[in-house]
Amino acid sequence: MAQQKGVKLTDVRVNDTQEFVQVRAHQEGGLEDLWQVRSGCESGRIVALQCSECGLHPGAARVVGGADVPAGRWPWQVSVYHSSQHRCGGSVLAPEWVITAAHCVHRRFQTSAWLVFAGIVNHGSIKQEDGVSVRKIIYHPLYNDNSLDYDIALIKLQVPLNFSDAIRAVCLPPSHQDLFQGTQCWVSGWGYTRPGQAQVAKTLKEALVPLIGTKRCNSSCMYAGELTARMLCAGYLQGSIDACQGDSGGPLVCQDEFAWRLVGIVSWGQGCAEPNYPGVYTNVAQLLPWIHHITEVY
Repeated sequence: MAQQKGVKLTDVRVNDTQEFVQVRAHQEGGLEDLWQVRSGCESGRIVALQCSECGLHPGAARVVGGADVPAGRWPWQVSVYHSSQHRCGGSVLAPEWVITAAHCVHRRFQTSAWLVFAGIVNHGSIKQEDGVSVRKIIYHPLYNDNSLDYDIALIKLQVPLNFSDAIRAVCLPPSHQDLFQGTQCWVSGWGYTRPGQAQVAKTLKEALVPLIGTKRCNSSCMYAGELTARMLCAGYLQGSIDACQGDSGGPLVCQDEFAWRLVGIVSWGQGCAEPNYPGVYTNVAQLLPWIHHITEVY
């Protein structure tokens, strides 16, 4: 994953022998025809690129009907605690950034009450001192608490996470990617493992869920137009496997030829694993400009 931003040349320390590459837009020909090496920078602004590894397993949801997860399988999965209790899931975007659902953190402004636990599978082994304190919580300004539109939030941590086999970042999806109905993706979390169960699971669960087209999910026999462009569906029309309470904010990831990408954030649904009511997820690709803006500004 590459992050880029324009910076003033005067803000960057370069040595006297530094060379610059000037890219010429709308140039015909191959890659070598698009750029030229220059000894100076006429515009006074350069593009700084920072690459980071994301979306990789070490070796390579409220989840109803899921299976236990071995350590390190979903290294970006975090548990977001509020007042010493698991409240929601989340995903590591970068050493200092976690992404979750806005409804998890909405109107709970006291950052000292929040902790983030990364690299864990079993809640029974959690030690409070292993939790990372929260510096700032930013939820989307257009978030609607009634419709759950724009259900996305970013958590900035007080100290960066130490990446390892157990803790890694997930990749964001490209802005223009066709999400085909039936694509097999994975949801994970510590949420209720049975719809009527009133406590979260001790061990992280995972479940394979296929994407469902928004048009189909918005049909009269399903969600009847409740889904906005910032939402997507995944699950089974017959029920049996779904995200559930406690998984909110956690990842829905799909694998492409390069890496695992955060396609959705567990958001809402009618019950858990009910027939004709699959899980509804925040559509991350639709909110990439906001994510990039917040992580650059703060």
